[in-house]
Amino acid sequence: MDPLIVPLNSTEATDANRFGPKAANLATLGRAGLPIPDGFCLDAEAYRVQVTALGLDECARGVTSPDSLTARRAALGMKLGLLDRPVTAELQEPLLANRRSLAARTGALTVVRSSALVEDRFGSSFAGQFESYLGLEDETEFLTAVRSCWAALWATRVLRYMANHDASPADTAMAVLVQPLVSATVSGGGLSRTAEGDMVLNATWGLGSAIAQGEVVPDRIVLGSDGTLRETALGRKYHSVGCAHGNRSVPRPLFSKQCLDTAQAIELGRLLRKTEDVMGMPVEIEWALDDLGFKLLQARPLHVAEAPVPDQVWLHHPRLNGQPSGVGWSSGRACVVNCECELSRVGPGDILVTKVAGPALSQILPRVAGVVAELGGSTSHLASLARERGIPMVLGVLDATLRIPDGVQVAVDGVAGVVRWMR
Repeated sequence: MDPLIVPLNSTEATDANRFGPKAANLATLGRAGLPIPDGFCLDAEAYRVQVTALGLDECARGVTSPDSLTARRAALGMKLGLLDRPVTAELQEPLLANRRSLAARTGALTVVRSSALVEDRFGSSFAGQFESYLGLEDETEFLTAVRSCWAALWATRVLRYMANHDASPADTAMAVLVQPLVSATVSGGGLSRTAEGDMVLNATWGLGSAIAQGEVVPDRIVLGSDGTLRETALGRKYHSVGCAHGNRSVPRPLFSKQCLDTAQAIELGRLLRKTEDVMGMPVEIEWALDDLGFKLLQARPLHVAEAPVPDQVWLHHPRLNGQPSGVGWSSGRACVVNCECELSRVGPGDILVTKVAGPALSQILPRVAGVVAELGGSTSHLASLARERGIPMVLGVLDATLRIPDGVQVAVDGVAGVVRWMR
């Protein structure tokens, strides 16, 4: 094994300073006996080796220039240099050897995931800011995905996110996590603790990216702190992600069927609680279910806030229910947006009302008082970013853009999952 590449089940892989919190947290769970996929980790030092080999060290320092044009050119130079130029031979050969070994061992297609040294930390989750590459079939695709993970550290939305957290890509590095693709029949996320002390699970058919990207309304399952099933709410899961080649329609008989039965929900709740115990804090997880059982794919710190006390006057106004996906309670002017090209209409303190709540909307979070969306669920990437910023958010609100008039005063309860507006 190359010194910059270690198995995911090794003690070395638990070092977040080498392999990033995403990989390190997963390795820690695996060593605690929790089910995780096979895989290996590429040290963040490999990113630094690649940057130096390409002669990009000075370009990286340019991103901190006080001149905005120089900084933008430096960021673009880094992104294009890492993405377009080949992986240096001293890294490429061991990478391909380990990828071949993993493929032979598992018989599965390959997944390449970013594991930046700055992500999945409390206060800076970077949820949805980096890409994962699923179902890679050959070595060319694999190496392109590795380069893309490195280059993603310099993507525009990542630079914007870092600026909001007083961070710079020049001061950090990108590790990479390589795993087999889990042939998931059901996937989702989970929150180990809510303001009321419960656990929440989200579930959808196929791969979990449909939830993470806010493309469906997942099933919502609430478990008590003792692990007993308290309530379930059927989602609207009209399509699923089955591979890297896009969405597919869900068969009609599955529209009205829960993704998990009671026994499976309780089993997943036990895994969620044990994950919290291992990490020593409330956590948010991503998981998948295949023919062999549950597998944990990710765990990050969870922001938990006390339940808000809304202004009682709002109780006399119309309401819509959805999945509580942020924290706190707030009110503001509704800005109904049906396309990302309309985001410039959203003013400071507005409540954004939209259809799809994907991580691309993270740029709007610093200036809104709340978010309401027709799709998405409590464990989507945008919901994670909202909790991080203390922004109330309710997702999965049926016909929100049609029923909430543009410009009216709206109240959003991100803990109860309730939206009200003044008539």
